[in-house]
Amino acid sequence: MDHSTGQTTPLHEAAQAAGARFNPFAGWIMPLQFAGVVVEHRAVRNAVGVFDISHMGVLTLRGPAVKDALQGLAPSDLGRIGPGEAQYTVLLNEQGGILDDLIVYDRGLVAGEHEVVVVVNAARCAADTAWLERHLPPRGCTISDRKGDGVLLALQGPQAVPLLERLRGWDLQGVPRFGHRQLAWGDEQVFLARTGYTGEDGVEMLLSREGGQQLWRELLEHGAQPCGLAARDTLRLEAALHLYGQDMDASHTPLEASLGWLVHLEMPHPFIGREALEAQTRTGAPRRLVGLTLQGRAIARHGHSILDTAGNIIGVVTSGSWSPSLGHAIALGYVPTAMARPGTDLLAQVRGQQVAARVARRPFYRRG
Repeated sequence: MDHSTGQTTPLHEAAQAAGARFNPFAGWIMPLQFAGVVVEHRAVRNAVGVFDISHMGVLTLRGPAVKDALQGLAPSDLGRIGPGEAQYTVLLNEQGGILDDLIVYDRGLVAGEHEVVVVVNAARCAADTAWLERHLPPRGCTISDRKGDGVLLALQGPQAVPLLERLRGWDLQGVPRFGHRQLAWGDEQVFLARTGYTGEDGVEMLLSREGGQQLWRELLEHGAQPCGLAARDTLRLEAALHLYGQDMDASHTPLEASLGWLVHLEMPHPFIGREALEAQTRTGAPRRLVGLTLQGRAIARHGHSILDTAGNIIGVVTSGSWSPSLGHAIALGYVPTAMARPGTDLLAQVRGQQVAARVARRPFYRRG
């Protein structure tokens, strides 16, 4: 592959040495797979895998009322989180459409100012930064790139936290899900959050370039399976986690995207898109993102049609794959709200064939 067609992360050469196959993604050349999708997927489900996610955007927002300012851009009540806690949410346009999904980390007071860290999708990093710069500086907030040329790692799986504790000597038992800490490692400060995109326990860490390269080597030496974007996709799909640009975008509201739990209309604060969501709450969302299980071995992919049992096209598949954990094909897609009830029988158009599908409860996979 011509690696001049996109940016590379500080772990690119280390990934090459570990046998990675690469693929372009959101302007980056990223590892697609190492030992193979199924091997990597099962390593995360049963033990521990490590992902290079340094393509993601990491921003620092600072100001005397930075969380209040950010509240004007998000439908979730950010007052529910305090220092050391985080909230998954979305940015909206005036029509209630989703501009991006992100995680907001409340850092509390840092050097006398309130600090918030946000992690955004690689493909939306420039647009999100511009959106924040447009709306936050009038409220006295500053925005800066926190990642620089650093490394963002995701260590995922039931053995992820025990492995990291053994290697670094950290006690992570007091860090709850969506909790985060700034931890010392020699002369370096590591931003660590108990978050992930796989449906498993694990952490995500922001380190310097050199620190990230060293930790990557140590993790592989101690048995962590290097994993690429292909396994990351099958893992997140089993957990029914959305992929921006496929399962949601500016043409879908959170209510349509089955993210209504992020919309806190009971809070008194205004936010961009609130009026549109209030109106849709009154009238009802016309469509919903649902989970689908398919019969046989056919796999419905992004863009494939969803049909009712009479053969009429009623919706579209947004994500689909074979599930290594469950042993059958699964998918996400939009259908009319009246057909979104779990157990509803539908059809998927796959390579010219109509394949039986059924609306399923999400997530498809849940540990234990």
